[in-house]
Amino acid sequence: MTVFKYTGRTKAGVTKKGIIDASNKNTAVAKLREQGINPREIAESNSILHKDLNLGGKIKNQDFVIYCRQFATLIRAGISIVEATNILARQSASKPLKKALEQVEEDVRSGTSFSQAVGKHPKVFPDLFVNMMRSGEATGNIDETLERLADTFEKQFKLKKKVQSTMTYPAVLMVITVIVVFFLLIFIVPTFVSTFEEMDAELPLITVITVAVSNWLQKFWWVVIVVVVFSIVGFNMLYKSNKEFNYMVHYTLLRMPIFGPLLQKSALARLTRTLSSLFSSAVPILQALTISEKVSGNPVLGKVILEARTSLEKGSTLSEPLEQSWIFPPLVTSMTRIGESTGSLDYMLEKIADFYEDEVDRAVDTLKSLIEPLMILVLAVVIGIIVAAIMMPMFSLYEQM
Repeated sequence: MTVFKYTGRTKAGVTKKGIIDASNKNTAVAKLREQGINPREIAESNSILHKDLNLGGKIKNQDFVIYCRQFATLIRAGISIVEATNILARQSASKPLKKALEQVEEDVRSGTSFSQAVGKHPKVFPDLFVNMMRSGEATGNIDETLERLADTFEKQFKLKKKVQSTMTYPAVLMVITVIVVFFLLIFIVPTFVSTFEEMDAELPLITVITVAVSNWLQKFWWVVIVVVVFSIVGFNMLYKSNKEFNYMVHYTLLRMPIFGPLLQKSALARLTRTLSSLFSSAVPILQALTISEKVSGNPVLGKVILEARTSLEKGSTLSEPLEQSWIFPPLVTSMTRIGESTGSLDYMLEKIADFYEDEVDRAVDTLKSLIEPLMILVLAVVIGIIVAAIMMPMFSLYEQM
């Protein structure tokens, strides 16, 4: 939304100056006249105070899921797209979504199609939403398209949260373990060092190593912090800017012995659900593959999808390049081949998505039941080693006494 400065007169003849938000100059003039102000001068404001900083331009997944569901309900109830957009803009709790919907409403009122209007806001409305809405407008099935979109985004959001919760739990426990270890080595172990020195006895190897690490951390604890910070910052920069590094990270994660299969199933469920929704909305297959590659969120999977698109352009089938990749199990390639031959590819892909979503649910429950005791055991072992390093010399001292 652009901010305009204006000077005008009210109906009572009083001169008035101020600012107004609008998508363009003509809209700003129309808004002022609705307020009973006849503008004499109007221009875009250059003041930094009026600039939209747009911090955090992307909206949260749950906010967009709620928007899709509410939008589908309003359209199904017979409310026009313009009025539905106006209602959702006024009640939205997400500022980026609220601003985007206000501009979409203005564009639609001025004659722009809804799909074109939302396409101007790629940070808010993903390609999947824009293209399925374009198809829905062409076929006249906007309400069905919105219902399908709401279901798709809702299932993808739930799947993502389950995987995130599974990956977050061991990470949190690992951080807690590191903090506890640092606390013991920096604050607890040094209190026993003087006692060990007074003993003037040969210390066990585990105690010698623990004391040496403790002494080093007391002097150079800041080195550890600097290394950790620079490692995190450097990793993030490479991950976002270097495609080869990004691909390598995702490839490594997918090849992990425990979490790899879970991430693979999650990515396949997301991809097949997206493709099924696009095909059901009559989006052309080449365009659907391009969109799916962008929203897959996994470059390893995306690379195969682009290869499949190239294969289709050359007159081949979709299933052939999938069969040549390790990331697509036989179930996916077989059902894809059947779907292509019977003309029910959207239905087959939907069933694949349902299967892998159920698989992710079972895998998440299994991993959670295994990870909790395993991580507690790791925490107990690490802390137990440090405690043993402290207590073993003390036991020796008591025996000598």
